[in-house]
Amino acid sequence: MGRNFGGVAGRRGARGVFATTALAALVACVEQPNQDWMSAQQQQPAPAVASVQAMPGVLPPLPTSLPDGQMTAIGQRAAQLREQSNALQTRVQERAEQIQQARAGAIEMSQRYYSTTAGINARLQVGTTPGNPILRQQWVQANSELDRMAGEVGRLSAAVSQVQQDASQAAFLLEQVRAAYSVQGAVDEDHRQLALTEDQVNRTVVTIDRMQSELTEDVRRQTAYVAQERSNLNTLQIAITAGALTGPSLANRPVAMVGTQQQGARPAGVRPLVTIRFDRPNPAYEQQLYAAVSRVLERRPNATFDLVGVAAGTDQLAGAAARRQAEQVARSIASFGVSADRVRVSQSAAPGAASNEVQLFIN
Repeated sequence: MGRNFGGVAGRRGARGVFATTALAALVACVEQPNQDWMSAQQQQPAPAVASVQAMPGVLPPLPTSLPDGQMTAIGQRAAQLREQSNALQTRVQERAEQIQQARAGAIEMSQRYYSTTAGINARLQVGTTPGNPILRQQWVQANSELDRMAGEVGRLSAAVSQVQQDASQAAFLLEQVRAAYSVQGAVDEDHRQLALTEDQVNRTVVTIDRMQSELTEDVRRQTAYVAQERSNLNTLQIAITAGALTGPSLANRPVAMVGTQQQGARPAGVRPLVTIRFDRPNPAYEQQLYAAVSRVLERRPNATFDLVGVAAGTDQLAGAAARRQAEQVARSIASFGVSADRVRVSQSAAPGAASNEVQLFIN
C-alpha cells in the first residue's frame, strides 16, 4: 500500500510538472510569436486596395500620361512647338550678344574719334600754319572713324528689322501654342508641356520687346550723333585750312523751324553784316564769317541770310564770277551747320567797283 500510494503520488506530481511546463510553453508562444512568420508578413507589401477600402468614396488617381514610348497627336504637336520655342530663344540670345558687341565697338570708335579731334582742336587753339599737313592727316583719321560709326548705325538698323521678324515669329508661335489647348484628344501631360512652352515663349517676347525698344533708341541716338559730328568735322576742316580755331558747328544750336519765306525789296541804306572782297585769290574769310553768323544765331535763332555777289562790272564774265563767289560763301555757311534752305544767293552789279565782293544780309 505504501509503495502504491507513493507511486500514485509520484505520477500525479509528474503530471503536474508536465502540465505546468506545457502551460508555460503555450504562454511563451502567445507572448513571443514566431519571428519567421512575422518577417514573412512584413516582407509582403500591403495590397493597393487596402487604403481604398479604408476610405470609402475615394478613387485611385487616373494616369496623366500614356505608357512610356507613346504620345498623343497633341503631345507630338507640343514637342514640335517646344523645339521651335527653343530655336527662337537661342536665336534671340545670339542676337542680343551681337548687339552688345556692336555697342562695345561703337564705344571704342568714339573714343578714338574724340581723341583725334581733341588733338586737332588743341593744336588749332594755340595756333598753327594754314593747311597744316599733320592736322589734315589727323582729320582724315577722324573722318574714317566717323565713317565706321556710320556703318555701325547701318548694322543696328538692320538688327532692328531682324528683331521685328523675331517678334512676329514669337507672336505666331504663341498663337499656335494657345490654339493647341482647345484640340481634343490630349492628356494632362500634353497640357503641361504646352504650358511650359507658353511660359518660355512669353519670356522670349519680353526679351524681344526690350531689345527692340533699346535698339530703336540706339539707332535714333547714334544717327543724330553721327550727323552732328559730321557737321563738326566739316567745320573743323575749314579751321585747319585757315590755321585757326573757329568753333563748333552751328547746326548744334537749337533753332526754330523756318518755312519758305518770300523776300521783299531790301530797304535802301541797309548795310551788309559782312562784306567779303575778292581782290585776291582765295581770301581767308571763314573765321570772320563764322563769328558773324554765330552772333546772329545767338540773338535770332530763326534768322535767314541773303548772299549777294556784287560784280565790279556789267559784263557777263564779271557777273558769272560774282555768282560763283557768292555760292562759295554759301557753301562755307553750310559747312558751319546752317541748313541750305536758310541761305539765298543772288547777284548784282556795281560799275566802277575796284573788285568783286560778296555781301551778307540778315532777314
